[in-house]
Amino acid sequence: MIRTAVPAEVEDIVALHARARATYYPGGLPQDGTDWLAAWQSALVRPEGRVLCVVEAGRIVGLASFRTPEGDPADTVKLFQFHVDPGHWRRGVGTALHAACVEEWQADGRRTALLDVHVDNRRAQGFYRRQGWVPEPAEPGDHHLTMRLAPAAE
Repeated sequence: MIRTAVPAEVEDIVALHARARATYYPGGLPQDGTDWLAAWQSALVRPEGRVLCVVEAGRIVGLASFRTPEGDPADTVKLFQFHVDPGHWRRGVGTALHAACVEEWQADGRRTALLDVHVDNRRAQGFYRRQGWVPEPAEPGDHHLTMRLAPAAE
């Protein structure tokens, strides 16, 4: 089942986020001072954003957070977080969640989607490419790659 996440689920969301991010940081998650609990609490109540989750057997196994960033065109959406529990990779969870995001974006009149993915996260980059995302030119030394999902030619 794919549905909107609720604030009471924030601790489960933070734990899934940490498990997924840990897979592409070989030295362990960086301690950059980010308060992920506060960040997710904010995302869950932000009126201009959404957090969708995939629930299987009463447990969150996938999540996506997106909104139109301030200063961006109204028809653009940014996918800020997209995570599938590593124990559920290659089972269609990410593909189903991605399709739900795109469906919602299209229903809301969003024509372009953007995301940033860590340059070392080749698995995620491959997933996004299979979903139709295209990398934008990167600057040397960037730790993230920006990708764009534009509508199919009409």
